[in-house]
Amino acid sequence: MLSNRRLGNRRLGSRRLGKLGPRKLGRRKLGPRKPGVALTAAAAAGVLALLPALPAAAATAVAPAPDAISGGSGAATAASELARSQEQWVLGMLDVAPAWSVTQGAHVTVAVIDSGVNKDVSDLSGRVISGPDYTRLSTQPSNRYWGQHGTWMASIIAGDGGTDGFQGIAPDAKILSIRVIPDTTDPGYHTYDSEPEQQIQNELASGIMTAVKDHAQVISMSIGYSAPSGVVRAALQYAYAHGAVLVASSGNSGQNDEKRDHDWSPVSFPADYPGVLSVAAVNDGGTTASFSSSNLSVQVAAPGNNVPAQGRDGQYYTVDGTSPACALVAGVAALIKSAYPNISPALVVQAITSTAKEPGPGGYNVHTGFGIVDANAALTKAGQLVKQHHAGSQVSLTGHFGGGTAAVPAAPVAPRGTGRLLLFAVLAAISLAAAAGGLTAAYRARAPRYRPWHG
Repeated sequence: MLSNRRLGNRRLGSRRLGKLGPRKLGRRKLGPRKPGVALTAAAAAGVLALLPALPAAAATAVAPAPDAISGGSGAATAASELARSQEQWVLGMLDVAPAWSVTQGAHVTVAVIDSGVNKDVSDLSGRVISGPDYTRLSTQPSNRYWGQHGTWMASIIAGDGGTDGFQGIAPDAKILSIRVIPDTTDPGYHTYDSEPEQQIQNELASGIMTAVKDHAQVISMSIGYSAPSGVVRAALQYAYAHGAVLVASSGNSGQNDEKRDHDWSPVSFPADYPGVLSVAAVNDGGTTASFSSSNLSVQVAAPGNNVPAQGRDGQYYTVDGTSPACALVAGVAALIKSAYPNISPALVVQAITSTAKEPGPGGYNVHTGFGIVDANAALTKAGQLVKQHHAGSQVSLTGHFGGGTAAVPAAPVAPRGTGRLLLFAVLAAISLAAAAGGLTAAYRARAPRYRPWHG
């Protein structure tokens, strides 16, 4: 049991996952806000990534979604325009528009392993597959506190914009919702909070295995645990071996008061497992977000401040954290898998990391990894890698190294003819027969005699 868990600063053993808290972190409101909703959402989201197995993001309401305003209104249209304007820096930094001329993610399913995804929001309508709920809680999807964080992440990955909204990175992709955690405002959260650590880890592992069984090509995990798990690692290895691209947020411990040597943040799991693409967060200036965890698990970075997303209530929000950064990169992975369905996870990661822009000195640093993701460059590189992989070896199967047979020197002694070989074979047989006869005679002369006896 985790008897020393605390909201906002939850411990697992001696490590903490950082303090994002329900702060605005420089965010600003875009458009009218529904009273009470934004404050609840921010308070709920602000502590999510601080906890083992809980998502990491803080959000501010942008505006009511168009379908939340009866009969439509000028305010809804203006709010949507503001939301689209807010997303332009995100799409621009990732250079997504040129990639959309190749693919928008069709025929790809992205598993969002999170707190659940509301399939009824406008930007995801008709493209959400409702998977299992492994939390064992009684909270229903109709509850307004169910799936807050998960819906944000799904809309960032695959929101299609509807008629007035804004698009995610892969707007033609499908979402597989797998719930392994509750939001902190979920009525069943305290029940979840008292579960044994192994059970919590098993729930994540079950979610990963289900994603593979349901043929998800990309698995997005905007969640963090402070301790590793053998069962989760085995599930991830299974997913990787079955072709799934694994993406996770690096964590929001950038301001953690227990930083390690070299001022590095504690690692977070699943980001630190082998085969997982760990994503850090940057702001609109391209510099590392203050909350973003910096450690050797970090491979790339993506926008993590003021990222637009649609919430489970239909409203638009701007979201902060490494969670939205992870979702954005999962969307890029979906574009690659859509264009090149048979590409391996290793080549997808290579395409993304090798084309990342603005790397630090030496090509890598613990803050942004190999740099900020470039969707168009990654997609182009993936095509090159696929061609190289399919081409195989450029050396002919009949080719020879070192000059071939012509370069082999002649034997120093001429080979013997068959006549001599037959003579030697006959002499050897005669010698062996003589030796065997002598050994038999000696054994008979010296061996003792044994007779049966009755007891």
